Amino acid sequence: MVKVLFFASYREALGLPEVAVTMPHNMSLAEFKQWLITENGDSWQAVLNAPNSVQAVNQTVADDDQPVVDGDEVAFFPPVTGG
Repeated sequence: MVKVLFFASYREALGLPEVAVTMPHNMSLAEFKQWLITENGDSWQAVLNAPNSVQAVNQTVADDDQPVVDGDEVAFFPPVTGG
């Protein structure tokens, strides 16, 4: 299982803070996001393909090439601004 966490506006958009999923096989983060969209629909596409979002695997910021394997934690954060 992979634990998927959503923060701030992403949590609100999807109506859930987290979900646990069983992947059919190991994949890259890009493939994992596409698989989630295929499994869950258009509302997930808006969140997972949002520009300037931050994504992390096992609490480390990750790019789309990062492998995702069983037991990982994947988190999605909307863009953050500071002052």
